[in-house]
Amino acid sequence: MSDWSQAVTATTPHGHLGLAGGTALYVAAVLGTGILVLPALAAAAAGPGAILAVAALAIISIPLASTFAALARRYPDAGGVATFARRAFGPTAARVISYWFFFGTPIGAPIAALMTAEYVVAVMGGTRTTTVVIAIALIAIPVVVTAFGVRFAGWLQLVLSAALVAVLVFVLASALPHADAANLTPFLPHGLSGVGAAMSLYIWAFAGWEAVAGIGGEFRHPNRDIPRATALALVIVSVAYLAIQTVTVTVLGSQAAKSAVPLLDLVLVSSGRSGGIVVAAIAAIVVTGVFNAYLAAFSKLGAAMGRDGDLPRWFGRGVENGGVARRGLLLSAAIMAVYSVFVMSIGELQPVILVHTSIAASVYGVGVASAIVLLPRWSLGWWMAAASSLFAAGLLVLAGPNLIYPFAIALVAVLVGVVMRRRVRWRVRSVDAEPSSRLPDPLEPADSCDAADRAAGALSAERP
Repeated sequence: MSDWSQAVTATTPHGHLGLAGGTALYVAAVLGTGILVLPALAAAAAGPGAILAVAALAIISIPLASTFAALARRYPDAGGVATFARRAFGPTAARVISYWFFFGTPIGAPIAALMTAEYVVAVMGGTRTTTVVIAIALIAIPVVVTAFGVRFAGWLQLVLSAALVAVLVFVLASALPHADAANLTPFLPHGLSGVGAAMSLYIWAFAGWEAVAGIGGEFRHPNRDIPRATALALVIVSVAYLAIQTVTVTVLGSQAAKSAVPLLDLVLVSSGRSGGIVVAAIAAIVVTGVFNAYLAAFSKLGAAMGRDGDLPRWFGRGVENGGVARRGLLLSAAIMAVYSVFVMSIGELQPVILVHTSIAASVYGVGVASAIVLLPRWSLGWWMAAASSLFAAGLLVLAGPNLIYPFAIALVAVLVGVVMRRRVRWRVRSVDAEPSSRLPDPLEPADSCDAADRAAGALSAERP
């Protein structure tokens, strides 16, 4: 059995993450910063019908979450969805997934930071420069936290998620007495197309199951705790978003569609200006938790890409379960910095959100297809994957023209593979022509395609 395949076997030692910490990371990755702005954006797209969009995505998330839980439980590896794709379809598919997630998904980081910073500035006051500075700080601090490892991030996230739920309950309970059922009519002012548009936006909120798949190996007992953490997180996230969207529409009415800070407006209705500090606290807790969860996944995926040859081998340190992938984290932080400059310069969030959700839909599509190939035929996980394939197809249709961005990233991944294969052939011919010219340099990064292809071959022979 190859070293690579050994890394994903059930007998590999696992990490130290327990059920509570794992559930907290799942909640953070999926609940995310969507609570800060999506209720208003969805209300603008669908009116009260946004509630229907949230309910539909909550139902869709059941088989999706179950599918990724079954995969993470069976193959608990830092590569996450890329590992599943490699086992199912080979190294090229794995490289595409890795590029989507590692180089595409971080475009959401500055969006999350700006959403939060706008809430803080709305409460405390400040200029556009103040907003940008706060956003940068909100990205930098979780990077430092993640450098201490997933176990530390999990414990911190447990505290943050508990605080988030408590504050959300306070805000919603305070605003609910001001709800007016008349604000629910007309329920579908923009028809079912408006509900579809709201669903496209809310993919941002319900994406995240694919992200935490990469920390499956960090659980002490992945077979037992991954399904439990997934189920608990799914219930918490679904109830939270349904409650937030319903209260936003029934309390704010038509003003919900015009609000840039809907949670703040809910607090103003119920508690006056003095409640603004509560919203600022929600925003800070949310974004810190999101970055803790995603940076943990990004860093481990970067290490897995180094191990598998899709990045230089130097990045592979920390790929082992329980290891701290600081080099992968460093590269993730650099990618986020580049995206931050771009997003903060254009100023508009909705187009970038749609690009981000198109990447999530693409990852879901390939991940679900991998599950159909890998999971035992007719098992519960396989049936969940089969159902998810229909939903994933629907999400891809909703993504529409925004799929241009993940298509471009996939094209780059394929071209990189072609170039690397040509390098392999050129080096092989050079060695054959001059066999004694030089010995292999043990410090030289392994060729990506060569390493990946060897790994894929070993896995094909061992696939269950």
